Parts: sequence; C-alpha cells; structure tokens
Amino acid sequence: MVIIKTKCTELDDREIVRLSLQDLQYFSCLYERYAPRLLKYIRTISFAGEDDAQDILQEAFIKVWRNLNEYDEAMKLSSWLYRIVHNETISHYRKKSSFGKDQLVDIEETRLKDLHADVDIGPPQEDKLDHTYRVLGLMPVKYRECIVLQYFEQMSYEDISDILKIPEGTVAIRINRAKKLFKKIAEKEHISF
Repeated sequence: MVIIKTKCTELDDREIVRLSLQDLQYFSCLYERYAPRLLKYIRTISFAGEDDAQDILQEAFIKVWRNLNEYDEAMKLSSWLYRIVHNETISHYRKKSSFGKDQLVDIEETRLKDLHADVDIGPPQEDKLDHTYRVLGLMPVKYRECIVLQYFEQMSYEDISDILKIPEGTVAIRINRAKKLFKKIAEKEHISF
C-alpha cells in the first residue's frame, strides 16, 4: 500500500482512473486526493454536521466507484467528482426536512472577502462571520451552490456548468442573481457587515 501511495503523487487523474479500474487499491489515490476538498464542499453547501457530511461523502464515493467505467475523459475528473458529490448532497438534503442551518463551516477569509467585495457589502469582520453563514443558509440551494462553487471552491464557469449540468450562461446569471439576493437577504434580516 505504501508503494501505491508513493505512486499516487506521481500520477495524474486519468492515470489513476485507468489504474483503479485494474487494481482497486489505486482507487484510494482518488479518495486521498479529493476527499478533503469534497468534504469541505459538502459542509459548505449543505451546512451538514461532520457525521452527515462524512456519510454523504462515503455514498458519493460508492457511486464514483460504481460509475468509474462511465467517466468521460473529455471532462475534468474534478468536475465529474464534484457533480456526483453535488447530486448526493442535494439528494441527502431532499431526504431531510431541515437543513441544519445552525451548523457553521470554516471558510477561508480570503474567499469570504471576495464574496463580500463582489456583493458590495464591505470586508468581512470576524464578529460578522456568523452573519455570512446565516445569509447563505437563507438562500435557495440553486443560488447558494453557485456562490460556494465560485467563491469557496474557486471554480470556473465551465467547471460549475459541468457540475450543475447547466449552461455557462445560466451559471453567470445565477451567480449574478445570487450576489443580489445575498445583499437583499442581508438587508431584509437587518444584518450589517
């Protein structure tokens, strides 16, 4: 197993996929490479607690394994993985009656600054961080997920389009609307930044 972990760092995504189809041990390379980012993404778009987020991630990786033969190399592997995790997160969300809005997720301050600057609400202050989470929690999922993918996962419109299975133009429109909605919700809830 140590040999495989050493090789993991030397292989690109497509090579790992090909090797995983031949030897199950290589699948752990995908998991090791992407699990931390995907787990953070799950927690950010769903406000899920650690146990729920881990469950969603596990179910998503089961689906990844089952569908690895279907992976189209024309698509970036990261986009394909995010799409599966996104769908699993949304499915989990639909099964629950409440979305756990009281759970907070760490978001890097620089990414939060980008969101605050684009929404034109000034720089985030540490004591105001909870307000940002609260506003995100009040947004419809289709807007929250676009904000999370762009600002917190730093994905391009093309990647977001691949993940959400919507045209890039729709991504741009949703991000624009999401920023306006973010500001509107903050004003309505009397949340100042």
